[in-house]
Amino acid sequence: MSTSSYAPPQVWTWDAESGGHFASINRPIAGATHEQALPRGEHPLQLHSLGTPNGVKVTVLLEELLALGCDAEYDAFLINITKGEQFSSGFVALNPNSKIPALFDTDTGLRVFESGAILIYLAEKFGHFIPQDLAGRTECLAWLMWQMGSAPYLGGGFGHFYAYAPEKFEYPINRFSMEVKRQLDVLDRQLADRPFLCGDTYTIADMAVFAWYGVLVIDDLYKASEFLQVASYEHVVRWAKAIDARPAVQRGKRVNRTWGPEEQQLAERHSPTDF
Repeated sequence: MSTSSYAPPQVWTWDAESGGHFASINRPIAGATHEQALPRGEHPLQLHSLGTPNGVKVTVLLEELLALGCDAEYDAFLINITKGEQFSSGFVALNPNSKIPALFDTDTGLRVFESGAILIYLAEKFGHFIPQDLAGRTECLAWLMWQMGSAPYLGGGFGHFYAYAPEKFEYPINRFSMEVKRQLDVLDRQLADRPFLCGDTYTIADMAVFAWYGVLVIDDLYKASEFLQVASYEHVVRWAKAIDARPAVQRGKRVNRTWGPEEQQLAERHSPTDF
């Protein structure tokens, strides 16, 4: 087992150089670092985001709503977190937590931040992808909250220590690998006898969980497929492939993405013709 000579000081102080891969985008205080207004497009829904899993949740839902014929046209502006654009005055006014995604609805004058809250807002506004009966809605929201609570173990925990940390340490990798595999087993058991998380109906819960765990098992998120033996979670893989085959999902995965093969990128989206 790896050992470390590090001992925590009596009072923690911030070392801006100690954050590894994310040293330029993390800091221990909130608020804006510079004045900069956000751009404004012509559509009522103004999304400011990046094509990470949390951003993909929202663009997948928007593309699914458009595929149903809903009046959900949107402008998706890129927030480059490596350049600190999430700390602009305009973005902080939209999301005081300075995290993507953030949405402004010019129809209602409402700002919405936190990806799960945006999913609920849009699903309720357009009346799709969230069950209307109490039992179905409760199950859907339970799985959505499960994803919101579980993803930090996958992204900030496993993903950080396995893929991004400046040094590899056995203890945190083991700790978060165990939890991610436990979560995959939770999903695999849930999906063993149903096509979607909540039964026969595709919902915002599936979209949210797919953006993290679906991508993990079919797109080799963090290059960890072999390490985590993701192929052994057969029901999760089947579910993820079915969702990934949806045209709206393929479009949503491209929006605000600036890495990978060129055909998978679409830095900004303002019209269906952008695809």
